[in-house]
Amino acid sequence: MSAGNGKSKSVTFVLDGKEVEALEGETIWQVAKRQGIEIPHLCYSQEPGYRADGNCRACMVEIEGERVLAASCIRKPTEGMKVKATSDRAKTARQMVFELLITDQPERTTSHDPQSKFWSWADRMGIDVGRFPEREKMPSPDRSHPAMAVNLDACIQCNLCVRACREVQVNDVIGMAGRGHSEKIVFDFDDPMGQSTCVACGECVQACPTGALMPATLVNDKNIRTEFPDREVHSVCPYCGVGCQLTYHIKNDKLLYVTGRNGPANQNRLCVKGRFGFDYISNPQRLTKPMVRKDGVVKAADDLVDPSKPFKHFREATWEEAMERAASGLKKIRDRDGPRALAGFGSAKGSNEEAYLFQKLVRTGFGSNNVDHCTRLCHASSVAALLEGIGSAAVTATFNECKNSDFIIVIGANPTENHPVAATFFKQAAKRGAKLVVMDPRGQALKRHAWKMMQFKNGADVAMLNAMLNVIIGEKLYDQQYVQSYVEGFDQIAENVKNFAPEEMEPICGIPADTLREVARGFARAESAIIFWGMGVSQHTHGTDNARCLIALSLICGQVGRPGTGLHPLRGQNNVQGASDAGLIPMFFPDYKSVENPEIRAKYEKAWGKKLDPKRGKTVVEIMDAVHADEIKGMYIMGENPAMSDPDLNHARGALAHLEHLVVQDIFVTETCSYADVILPASAWPEKDGTVTNTNRQVQMGRKALPLPGDSRQDLWIIQDLAQRLGEKWNYKHVSEVYTEMANLMPALDNISWERIEREDHVTYPSDAPDKPGRDVVFDKGFPRPNGMAKLVAAKLLPPNETPDREYPFILTTGRQLEHWHTGSMTRRATVLDALEPSAIAAVSRGTLVKLRLKPGDMLRVTTRRGEVELAARQDDTIPDGVVFIPFAYVEAAANILTNPALDPFGKIPEFKFCAAKVEPAKPRMEAAE
Repeated sequence: MSAGNGKSKSVTFVLDGKEVEALEGETIWQVAKRQGIEIPHLCYSQEPGYRADGNCRACMVEIEGERVLAASCIRKPTEGMKVKATSDRAKTARQMVFELLITDQPERTTSHDPQSKFWSWADRMGIDVGRFPEREKMPSPDRSHPAMAVNLDACIQCNLCVRACREVQVNDVIGMAGRGHSEKIVFDFDDPMGQSTCVACGECVQACPTGALMPATLVNDKNIRTEFPDREVHSVCPYCGVGCQLTYHIKNDKLLYVTGRNGPANQNRLCVKGRFGFDYISNPQRLTKPMVRKDGVVKAADDLVDPSKPFKHFREATWEEAMERAASGLKKIRDRDGPRALAGFGSAKGSNEEAYLFQKLVRTGFGSNNVDHCTRLCHASSVAALLEGIGSAAVTATFNECKNSDFIIVIGANPTENHPVAATFFKQAAKRGAKLVVMDPRGQALKRHAWKMMQFKNGADVAMLNAMLNVIIGEKLYDQQYVQSYVEGFDQIAENVKNFAPEEMEPICGIPADTLREVARGFARAESAIIFWGMGVSQHTHGTDNARCLIALSLICGQVGRPGTGLHPLRGQNNVQGASDAGLIPMFFPDYKSVENPEIRAKYEKAWGKKLDPKRGKTVVEIMDAVHADEIKGMYIMGENPAMSDPDLNHARGALAHLEHLVVQDIFVTETCSYADVILPASAWPEKDGTVTNTNRQVQMGRKALPLPGDSRQDLWIIQDLAQRLGEKWNYKHVSEVYTEMANLMPALDNISWERIEREDHVTYPSDAPDKPGRDVVFDKGFPRPNGMAKLVAAKLLPPNETPDREYPFILTTGRQLEHWHTGSMTRRATVLDALEPSAIAAVSRGTLVKLRLKPGDMLRVTTRRGEVELAARQDDTIPDGVVFIPFAYVEAAANILTNPALDPFGKIPEFKFCAAKVEPAKPRMEAAE
């Protein structure tokens, strides 16, 4: 045994007559693999998160001096041990295992996956038939799930799917039931998979070695696989901000299926969207030719175009006509009414390079800072608070750091639905023993893993958080040395929270005073505590104050800058972090440099060769107000859908219809296209190269896997062509040139070249050197603010902009579902996702249904001061009485017709999470007689 100079311990043993070294913790199987010795394995997976089980007995080896063979996947060598992996006895035993298993398998010619791991090993061992009696009764196939085919006649009970479900994704749906010959895999209480609580993450499918669990799209009506890929392309998921790496499996330039890859954020895991949500790219409604509005067809706010029948409003055009019409309309307004009469909405669904070029086009080609994107609608208040408090808008630690935490707060977020892969790390941490505290007005699946579920009253975040600050400061539990060294504004915070005693806040926030004290003490005394939050914190008129409270909690307890600590707003879209970093916001150039600072502006004027607007631009909602006021008359919208995503949609759609000239660049005829003068068919994510930056600050490479359909074009080509027609002398030949220019203007990307990302697939910023990994945890030695000090800002107790009253007695809140994302333009065109959640619902409590004398599935009407929608009621006992939750992905019942456009004064974010509403049965209206 040796362990010199702090190195890992190792042992020396003999393997097949050769002396070898095993590193600390290594098994015989792992050492054998390093030595180039192949040992079959079925129940063992080398992928991250899987423990060895040793139950299939396919990896048996002989150990000198021991009577029985040992499973090499779980057996660790000891000093001097003599192991025979290729002895006749070991080989014979392994062959016997495979013969026994083959006997119970379907015939090779009719097997569900003839290229499965099981059959691949059988081929290598030269075994194609078994010598033993077959099972008398084979399990029936189960095709009840839209995404996955279950064929347990191929199951070898290796338990990999159980470990995948229970230990990796921590969903606890799959288990083993029965004894002896009747033992089998079951879903919940032996339900059909499609009727179980399965969330369709597909981890079991990726883990299964036999084809007993398969993507439903890969098998025919006889449950036999017929399609096999001819190439693979590694890329990154285009959905939420987690940034899962994945592999496209392609045949004849058609995407067959997707598997997870061992990226830093997902470690092979995917969710239902990332695994089964990609056939939107080949949907029949895909835009493939430019279109222009027909002469004489006027725009009306209530006239939404049917995306399957757009030719009532538009006609096809050549690219030359479409681009000339797009540019001339924008140029006419710019030259006649001035640069600030134009605005642009870019996209958090595209690449960093597209975001950078888009904001550069608006600032140089249009001549103003009227550029924004969906960050304004999700985490603008978080960004405002973080920049103010710690001098950086990015997360201080990756979500993977929860592995080093002993106390985790998740507030105003529902990660099991909105960030499912990130949620797996939270659940694993809780199973390990970390205290998980979930704070949310809605109950959620994560509470099953929580130490404390704090289901506070809607809109009462500040009352609850300030009460915790009151306890920590009043009991002197804060880190006095850290506060003295790195924090300013403590006295003002201490004075402010004196009025927030837990007993006084209890009736306001709905959390017992004892619980507030217990959680506050637990957080303050934790060795390493981390806070995650979502749009439930940010989408309020007091969203910036909510985030200020969280920042104060972390800072006064010294819970920043060390492993397992930090502040992490979970980003919503795949590149909302990167798009914001790249300057796709009205008050900042790339890297959050103020447009109003003359020195900074001079730097960008020199780089871009153009005088730039010294005044900050308007934000998303402000732009719509300015359109109604005839201040903004033309817009260029790329990949955004404000006709579905903006609050008070009647107002937003009215603004879009009022525009003199609107150019929309997208992959479908979205609701926003209804008001376009020119529609430009763009590239979907699997059809382009480019980088994206996830919620963890990890810059990752997306790679082109598929050809563009029809006459659609790359987004970068469209942006550049439009810029050239507006007088800009751009001539980028490749996306890497755009990245390099962007990185040269962004100190955050120092040491992260295009070539490095291409080579490594991902690099976390900041990175201290080209050959050093990026830093997962930052601010260990202070903050990027004056004197390196973070700033605390006190938060007052303010009510939401609009509270329930006699006419509107309910609280309406909105959000996403697991299966659908953003405005639904992609996910509702994905076959499996739409099959899982096909129609709009309003989630209400059992008590609300009883009060309204309704049953689940009955139609109800939700009305606010801005509009009304009708949709089916769904009973959800995690929702308090008097609250209604509506997902915002359904155009037929668009939640944002109802939402309040009142803005947070700092982040300029609308109050999506709270408004007064009326909920009633959707009875037929009486029509007045003519």
